[in-house]
Amino acid sequence: MTFRKKPFRLTLWQRRGLKAFIHIFALGYITWLFFAGVTDQLGPDPVNTLINETGTWAIHFLLLTLTLSPLAKWLPSPEPMHFRRMIGVYTFVYAFAHLFTYVFFELQLDMALVASEIVSRPYIIVGMVALLLLFALTATSFKRIQRIMGRKWQKLHNSIYLILPLALLHFSWSQKTFWQEPVWYWMIGLILMSPRMKHWYVTYQKKSQKKSKDKSAVAREH
Repeated sequence: MTFRKKPFRLTLWQRRGLKAFIHIFALGYITWLFFAGVTDQLGPDPVNTLINETGTWAIHFLLLTLTLSPLAKWLPSPEPMHFRRMIGVYTFVYAFAHLFTYVFFELQLDMALVASEIVSRPYIIVGMVALLLLFALTATSFKRIQRIMGRKWQKLHNSIYLILPLALLHFSWSQKTFWQEPVWYWMIGLILMSPRMKHWYVTYQKKSQKKSKDKSAVAREH
């Protein structure tokens, strides 16, 4: 079902203006966060606030990125897809800032302590896997690399559907609960993933039916 019969279009200046707004907000907020942290304006525990804010906003940007494709189909319009790469890059920027804050400020670059934390807190490993996948998507987000990779590019970028549950698991595990704040993120994530899950199920059913038909054909031949 679509919202409009005619495709929705932005003018060139509207698109540029919206992109400028996103850049100003994303860069401005993370700059302010670190400035406020350094100048002791983030409350009694500025490091913890930095860790929480960068991590939470990484999830916000990730959810927003996943919203763009269904939004483009619903409008219908190609416009939301013009913003997907940019918002995806900011997802990685905030996720990296989240890890950087934890290792640099919380653990003071103590590698022995980092190793100890990884062993005692497995959710850190989950978060690092999600971050590595985000890095792979960011590094290959350029059109030139997309052309070089061909079909492999789409397969790699489909891993965003793995990154979401990994990020939410990391968040929920670190909060020591799946309820309260995490449950709302899981609900939004499930809504965004449901069309993709339906597509996977239909594809699986078709493949299963095809295999059954092939087996039946082989059995009749023998």
